[in-house]
Amino acid sequence: MLIENKQVVVVGMGRSGVAAARFLVRRGARVTVTDRAPADSLKAAIDALGGLDIRFKLGGHDAGDFERADLVVLSPGVPHTLPMLEPAWVKGTPVIGELELAAGFIAEPILAVTGTNGKTTTTELVGHMLGNSGKRVFVGGNIGTPLIAYADGAYPRADVVVVETSSFQLDTTIDFRPDTAVMLNITDDHLDRYSTFSAYAESKWRIFNNQRPADSAVLNAMDATVAAMIKKHPPVARRQLFSDQAVVNGAQIFKDRILVFDGGRQSGCFSLDKTGLLGPHNRENMAAACLACLGQGATVAGIQQAIDEFQGLAHRLETVGRVGGVRFVNDSKATNVDAVKRALSCFDTPVVLIMGGQNKKGDFTGLKSPVRRHVKTLVAMGEARDEIVTALAGDPEKGIIEATSMEEAVEKAFDAAVAGDTVLLSPACASFDMFDNYGQRGDRFREIVERLG
Repeated sequence: MLIENKQVVVVGMGRSGVAAARFLVRRGARVTVTDRAPADSLKAAIDALGGLDIRFKLGGHDAGDFERADLVVLSPGVPHTLPMLEPAWVKGTPVIGELELAAGFIAEPILAVTGTNGKTTTTELVGHMLGNSGKRVFVGGNIGTPLIAYADGAYPRADVVVVETSSFQLDTTIDFRPDTAVMLNITDDHLDRYSTFSAYAESKWRIFNNQRPADSAVLNAMDATVAAMIKKHPPVARRQLFSDQAVVNGAQIFKDRILVFDGGRQSGCFSLDKTGLLGPHNRENMAAACLACLGQGATVAGIQQAIDEFQGLAHRLETVGRVGGVRFVNDSKATNVDAVKRALSCFDTPVVLIMGGQNKKGDFTGLKSPVRRHVKTLVAMGEARDEIVTALAGDPEKGIIEATSMEEAVEKAFDAAVAGDTVLLSPACASFDMFDNYGQRGDRFREIVERLG
């Protein structure tokens, strides 16, 4: 991609927007950075771009910038369907994201992971498996470090570039082609941004658009939407399926092991006896990671070491304390209904569930069955509190309690629990009604639990 002397508009001054702007200026582009937020709320981002020849348009957007642009680069949080982009669309100006921009400047193999749930855990696990196998690895993307930072030379050269990709990032891809693409699952999420679930699924499936027959597509054969999309848009890459049923090419998942098959013949076996990752959903994540890493030259020993030693990530089924025989588990990253289903399936003992936050147009009635099976008492909080109560009334064994803050929710959950129970924060909602992000929400939960002890 030729960008020298091009007029480029970068929309959004989040982490990826700042990194993209820096990259473009260093390669001779004439860059305008625009954000609807006012300058006084963007001081850190502005300071990060200090000394660079950049024009700022803050506190709103100027249609003229998009009319004059040769290229528009969107941050992931900026929907690609916004009316302000119409001048660029009409002119035929490419509108891409930081992921697409970065990939055009990366020669190393890219291993990309997407899915509604499990992306970050799987991406980190892949990094450990490859690193344990002696590979030099960069891990980034939606997980935190923008891919453009790697393309800009901010990190050492890698043998494999591992990138977590969100639907928002995939929306603005054109030529993005991962050598290995992983699809973990597709379930209801982000319906506050997409007009239909089908539109969201199509967005996810873009990860396979440019793959070639020699590339690898790792897919969850147990996920109904993934199975339907395989029939609708068959990937041209070599398909490897993971499932709890027999497979010809891919991985079969058992409670205590993962068997790998190539052409119907077993070619590998990985023990799950020592894994610290809980639940059937994490067995799926491990199977996907095994297949992806084997395709990139990981060793059996390196993969097994990662399975044995990887302890998971913060805010994902993270035990944060035990008080009076009650276990407290932080699953703040569970921001949709399917993630809560997966979390509840991990527990054999009674659960006091804390749910709520900002609904992303999720259907809470989808939790009726798992709540009946696993939840003793449900504590509802946040903007979605009334919706949760309406959807799940009568389903928890001992009913629903309402709370107006995290402190009140934890205290009421503890009061409802007895020794041997688990208090689980698994919100099924975004955090933005009460917190800046899911991490802050989980940290607050942990702080309150520590005070209880």
